[in-house]
Amino acid sequence: MRWIIDGVDDLNRVAKEFLESTGGNTIYALYGPMGVGKTTFVKAVAGCLGIEDDVNSPTFAIVNEYLTATGDSVFHFDFYRVKNIEEAMDFGYEEYFYSGNRCFIEWPEMVEPLLPKNTLICKFSELADGRRELVIEEKL
Repeated sequence: MRWIIDGVDDLNRVAKEFLESTGGNTIYALYGPMGVGKTTFVKAVAGCLGIEDDVNSPTFAIVNEYLTATGDSVFHFDFYRVKNIEEAMDFGYEEYFYSGNRCFIEWPEMVEPLLPKNTLICKFSELADGRRELVIEEKL
């Protein structure tokens, strides 16, 4: 699956199509350079799920939890500052990754050995004209 994001105004369309296309998958590994729009995309997806809280990067908290309109939890991770696998293990990643709730994981390369086998690999990149591309390449 592949989407071109034509700007901030196009995010809601892509987020909605993304949710429809990914079906029952709940673990999303978001790859891409800093500033490419991973957190902004999570905000758009959260809006489509009826989340009313302010969605922001959990850089220092490592994980933020949000509740959807139906009361389901959505977990948003940022492993940028994690120095080793043990740090992720210490905060109990299993409770989140295997909860059945949606998990959006920024900087997943820091914890790849811990990602479940059903994780969708979502790669974000910036095109030459400034638009963004989102490609779902494979499952782990």
